[in-house]
Amino acid sequence: MNTSTAVDSLSALAQETRLNIFRLLVQNAPRGLPAGEIARRLKLPGPTLSFHLNILAATELIEPQRNGRSISYSANFQNVNRLMNYLMENCCGGQGCTIDVTRLSEKSRNK
Repeated sequence: MNTSTAVDSLSALAQETRLNIFRLLVQNAPRGLPAGEIARRLKLPGPTLSFHLNILAATELIEPQRNGRSISYSANFQNVNRLMNYLMENCCGGQGCTIDVTRLSEKSRNK
């Protein structure tokens, strides 16, 4: 992943509605959800949802799948992992991460 792609992905997630959509799709992985169900659960009008889904799909953080006349969306974990790897690739001075990031996030939740 290059810097420009990482910035685009982070920018897409740096908006409340898009972050909520993405988190909903993560919660419903790997199956994903139809667009209408996303709209219903997040109480979004169709045009607003479509706008935000298009931005997330353009950054390949989510993937659309056509099912007849409807479109379902799912989180693209492969690209999310690429983004996370890009963010962490120079961790610990490039010597390989000696910090268990999972444990750090657990500690912050328990505070």
